[in-house]
Amino acid sequence: MAERNMADGVASQDLVEGAIIAGKLGDVDLVLVRSNGKVCALAGQCTHAGAPLAEGLVAEGTLRCPWHHARFQIETGEALGAPAFAPLDRFSVTEEDGLIRIGDLMPVPSPDVAAGAADLGRVIIVGGGAAGHACAEMLARHGAGASVTILAQDPDGFYDRTACSKQYLAGEAERDELALPAPAGATIRQGVTVTGIDASARTVRLNDGATIAYDRLVLATGASPVAPDFEGADRDDVFVLRAVADADAIVAAADKADSAIVIGSSYIGLEVAASLVSRGLLVTVVSNADVPLEKTAGREIGSMVCRLHQDHGVVFHNGRSVRSWDGATAILDDGTQIAGRLVVAGIGVKPRIDLAEQAGLRCADKSAGGGVVVDEFLRTSDPAIHALGDIAHAPDSRLDHSIRVEHWVVAQRMGQWLARHMLGLIDTPYRDVPFFWSGHYDVNLRYVGHAQSSRNAEIDGDVDRHNFCASFGDQGEEHAMLTCGRDRAALEFERDLVDL
Repeated sequence: MAERNMADGVASQDLVEGAIIAGKLGDVDLVLVRSNGKVCALAGQCTHAGAPLAEGLVAEGTLRCPWHHARFQIETGEALGAPAFAPLDRFSVTEEDGLIRIGDLMPVPSPDVAAGAADLGRVIIVGGGAAGHACAEMLARHGAGASVTILAQDPDGFYDRTACSKQYLAGEAERDELALPAPAGATIRQGVTVTGIDASARTVRLNDGATIAYDRLVLATGASPVAPDFEGADRDDVFVLRAVADADAIVAAADKADSAIVIGSSYIGLEVAASLVSRGLLVTVVSNADVPLEKTAGREIGSMVCRLHQDHGVVFHNGRSVRSWDGATAILDDGTQIAGRLVVAGIGVKPRIDLAEQAGLRCADKSAGGGVVVDEFLRTSDPAIHALGDIAHAPDSRLDHSIRVEHWVVAQRMGQWLARHMLGLIDTPYRDVPFFWSGHYDVNLRYVGHAQSSRNAEIDGDVDRHNFCASFGDQGEEHAMLTCGRDRAALEFERDLVDL
């Protein structure tokens, strides 16, 4: 998309409704957008990861990022939808005699204090990950921070956990670059564990014996990595990855190693493999799957991803499992011996629902995906308790059944939606579309929606050239789309799914 020098203005006729024009004003990248007849000038890069917003999409009064689908209110620049939290800079605009002119940088407007902030009561949020942080941040943004107490087991603050398997593990980002904004005015207690809930008394109990009363309780306890099960799995050179402390431990081990074994060919497992390759290690992947990512991406795309990693030196042992590990050699179930200096297991996670079960909340059967059952307003079987993120077994009206989704952005969007709903800013049910991204070297995959399997994939484009859309669904209905090199298509599919 061509950029233009906007110092001399832009012809009004060039900016049609819903269009985006990229340009520069001096050294500043910006975009012009006409939405609902009004022209707005905004910073041209997403505040989350710097994506070019000129390649994004205008929908329902928002400007949407092409990479990670953050949403910004066009009129104010406010970051309405995660993973972005910081607003876009805005510039004054005049439109006269068929010419649009861009003026000075404008002050960042403060979001309105919600009328419901005063009546919120005591809100306890258990968990400081994606869902808990996003819920607290949105409540605080609208003036309700003082009502919120966050009880987080992770002592390392609020941070973008998606970088733990990608940029941070690869050595391409510093720890402080992962930080997320602290919710203003909230009481934040980190490194504490909630050991119980007394739903009748509406209190939670902490590991130090203290109790805290609530009017509304938000469970955002997330998920725990599945521990590997083989002889030697309890050694201190066998790692899982969930938190930044886990990434730190892997980096420390990798700095003294020349080779590593990754167990599992999930998205996380393969991202770990790519990151360790970036650190100069020889990497071997052992997986019980015949083709990486086949369950969600299909055989053709999974095979492409496998070849991509092989081109970077990764060795695969597919359809195999580790029988034992002694710190230097892994022996597989077929007797194959693999040398390595550390092992990282990425074999899935399980929802942390022990608190919910202890409180007597209704939980879904494991065969249905597990998790805490919530309604369309993310309420559990106890109306004073909500559940968010990885533990929430929530209705999906597009599929006519409930699902549990383990995506970072889904957890954030749930938290933001619940905060707005608590404040009375919205009264419609939660209907956000699942979305995640995965990076492998210079190839990025974007997945929108939710499909039970990849068996009925329809692929448009060239998989080997990393330019395609894969649609998944049944009975002629598209429920999910996986794209590579087609960011606009992913945005359009997301927009259209919301309307279903």
